[in-house]
Amino acid sequence: MGEVSQEFPKTDRILKRGLFRRVYEQGRKVQFRYFTAFVLATQNNGARIGITATRKIGNSVQRNRARRLVREAFRKNKWLAPNGVDIVINVKRPLVEAHYRDLEGEFITFLQRAVEK
Repeated sequence: MGEVSQEFPKTDRILKRGLFRRVYEQGRKVQFRYFTAFVLATQNNGARIGITATRKIGNSVQRNRARRLVREAFRKNKWLAPNGVDIVINVKRPLVEAHYRDLEGEFITFLQRAVEK
């Protein structure tokens, strides 16, 4: 394995509401302790991710931290994700108290399962 890219370009992100809705409606739902993931195969090259954290998670500081942790886990491990997949991550409350290494371990498990299916 080479050096992990330090970039997180817009091409790796799901930014538009319509794309989020399509993944929710047509994608496969997978539950984990720290997040719920929706996965949808697409015609794109590479994997893209969208992250949501509702007010139920906590205040803005907690929601932003949760999104940053997920973004970092994806950025470091996106090479595990299958090509041509859109992923939407809905953050769960336990992530607010979690350590990065715990989230990353769960995220890697998720990406490996996404590859299998």
